[in-house]
Amino acid sequence: MRDSSRPPQARRPVWAHGLPAGMELLAGLGLVGLLVEAVQWRLAAPRGLGWSVGGVYLGMALIILWAWPAARRWLGWANRVTLLRAVLIALLAGSMAFPAFMERHVLEMTWVALLALCLDGIDGWVARHTHSASDFGARFDMELDAFFIMVLCCALIVLDKLGGWVLVVGAMRYTFVAAGHAWTWLRRPLFPSLRRKAVCVWQVASLLVALLPWVSSFWAALCVGVALALLIYSFARDVVWLYRHRRMGGSRYP
Repeated sequence: MRDSSRPPQARRPVWAHGLPAGMELLAGLGLVGLLVEAVQWRLAAPRGLGWSVGGVYLGMALIILWAWPAARRWLGWANRVTLLRAVLIALLAGSMAFPAFMERHVLEMTWVALLALCLDGIDGWVARHTHSASDFGARFDMELDAFFIMVLCCALIVLDKLGGWVLVVGAMRYTFVAAGHAWTWLRRPLFPSLRRKAVCVWQVASLLVALLPWVSSFWAALCVGVALALLIYSFARDVVWLYRHRRMGGSRYP
């Protein structure tokens, strides 16, 4: 209920709520520029790398602003760590526009991916210790994980390590979300699960191992194939659980 004792305030435009966060996202773009300059100086990267990496980052930034809660102003420390991870993932995604460069420096790109994976564990720790956990931060982290996995899958195709079937690994999450538009019971929040977290970590670790230059296509396919089997099993268990509880309330995506 509105407090009638307070004078009415002018309604702020929607974009103004996210203005401080937009400034932080702009700072992230500056970090992208510095990172690309360092890569070009150290690895003799193509001049067009800045455009491809910057384009990927700007796409992510626009999605963040679109989903930004009106009640929040600044990103917060946990989301800043997640944003740093987004910068590294943007570098990986943008580098795929230059397959020859990726092939020459696949080991360096794997180290970038490994650093992004390590930051995935840090942002949750920061959220708990700074009391900055939020529904938006959890969703930001989850969607970035899904995009990270898809980028790694595409990298294996660009490097001619695996065939198009590897995209099934990256598309599983997006297929699940899309199916929720047809069957609303799939939108229910899922219970916390150590199994789900373990499968996600195994999935990313398998893709990283497959990227390594000394891992042959056979072993890469075997490693990712096991990860895919575990992923299908994990999703199947969740779908069965959601189906059994479909008559209960709830409409939020897991």
